[in-house]
Amino acid sequence: MQQMRRLVMGILFWVMTGMIGPMSMPASAEDKPEGEKPRYGGELVVALEAGPAHLNPAISSGLFTGLPAAQLFASPLRYDEKWQPQPYLAEKWEVSPDGRAVTLHLVKGATFHDGRPITSKDVEFSIMTVQAYHPFKSMFAAVEKVDTPDPWTAIVRLRKPSPAILMAMSPVLLPIIPQHIYGDGRDIRTHPANLAPVGSGPFKFVQFVPGQQIVLEKYNDFFIKGRPYLDKIRYKIFRHPELEMPMSLEAGESHIIFSSNIDDFQRYEKDPGLVVTSSGYKGLGALFWLTFNLQRKPFNDLRVRQAVAYCIDRDFIVQTLLKGTAQKATGPISPDSPFYSTAVEQFGVNIDKANKLLDAAGYPRDAGGRRFQAAIDYPSEGSIFVSFSEYLRQDLLRKIGVELIISKFKGYSQWADNISNGRFDLSLDVVFNRGDPVIGVHRTYDCDNIKKGLIYSNNQGYCNPEVNRLMEAAGAEMDFAKRKALYAEFQRVVVGDLPIYYLFKIPHRTIYQKNLAGIDDNIWGALSPMDQVYWLKKP
Repeated sequence: MQQMRRLVMGILFWVMTGMIGPMSMPASAEDKPEGEKPRYGGELVVALEAGPAHLNPAISSGLFTGLPAAQLFASPLRYDEKWQPQPYLAEKWEVSPDGRAVTLHLVKGATFHDGRPITSKDVEFSIMTVQAYHPFKSMFAAVEKVDTPDPWTAIVRLRKPSPAILMAMSPVLLPIIPQHIYGDGRDIRTHPANLAPVGSGPFKFVQFVPGQQIVLEKYNDFFIKGRPYLDKIRYKIFRHPELEMPMSLEAGESHIIFSSNIDDFQRYEKDPGLVVTSSGYKGLGALFWLTFNLQRKPFNDLRVRQAVAYCIDRDFIVQTLLKGTAQKATGPISPDSPFYSTAVEQFGVNIDKANKLLDAAGYPRDAGGRRFQAAIDYPSEGSIFVSFSEYLRQDLLRKIGVELIISKFKGYSQWADNISNGRFDLSLDVVFNRGDPVIGVHRTYDCDNIKKGLIYSNNQGYCNPEVNRLMEAAGAEMDFAKRKALYAEFQRVVVGDLPIYYLFKIPHRTIYQKNLAGIDDNIWGALSPMDQVYWLKKP
């Protein structure tokens, strides 16, 4: 029971994605229905369990960079809760009939926080910077160039159709950064503006004290009339988040947290002064999984991987250990995605079959009932990883005689170095879909993305040319139904090859003071601009 309790506590919050939709500007304060007119003023304190190294999301995918960056920088588009793109810095857009050009029409009069105008040249600079430096190389891989016929028109030229291109123009994924600052010839990866940025979003930079806090204040000349409503946002960074964050929220010292801890959900749902909602995270697609190293024994043998899969009770994990708060994951695409398919091998529990597979693979039991040893790693000392490693260790030894050795955790950097260089047997991890499969899924299964030293690439060493063909075809297919069918086949093949065993989708919640309004429930959740958030009554 103690192990089960540890398992359900402290799931780390790691967070973050398309189709063409309505093209009307978001409502301003004057457009709100009678009785719902937002109030201006006040400070919002956001609790963070860790802080970022810098504040430039053009070169980083990190959650803790992304949270404040969504307020500091505007993107061309934003998304609603139905996966439809909405205008933001681009007031309208068109995709060419052949899918090889996207024309963005920018809001006229928009400025950076230093008062300089935001132009199409800045959009061009931002796209090419993200293409060159962001770790999600597939997002803008199809971009050939960006034409700028006038200051308010940017035409993104593509080498091939890319149905994911609009999703890649979401907040955080494509921040519009100032060319007049970042284009000064210095290395953008170490540019001093990364620590004190001049942005394009609803809030401007005030202060960044690493490990302590980030302070932003309202940008009065923001391009959406009447926005934002808050005067200030302060991100408070906690050294001991599991203990300090709940106390801070309950004391009213913090106003909002983003959590994956199911004990938090149940604790705060009983508090009449707090709201707990699961809305707003469909684009993130955070999957908790067990990955195998296919480049060395014993897991280079499909039969061994199948044996492990057949003895893990995924339903028990979701319904009992996670108390029904999570959703079972059955493949590489999140259950929330429009491209999700259930037509895959489900690997129901079959201990007899698992043992026969190991016998056939040449791993008989010894006199003590053990077949072989294997090490299991994880990226964090968070209780979900520690507890789940122990759960698997006991389960595999008891059911199929496989003895797991839990690797001593030596820090995230050492874990990343070991995994990215193939020095592992099994590893637990949380990996994000990032909305469109092109952005967050392809990287894990691409034969060409088996790269030593690069974490969150194809670290398991999986290569199936048919999978590459399916990804290539789906990534360029503009017809949604055909694209969905291609991804259904992709999921079927990948799950059958079993480079990874998918366990569950991380359950995210936003927990905030009841007096707070305007929290966005779009697919990006916490990684969205807070220009519409306001206090019904200031705390």
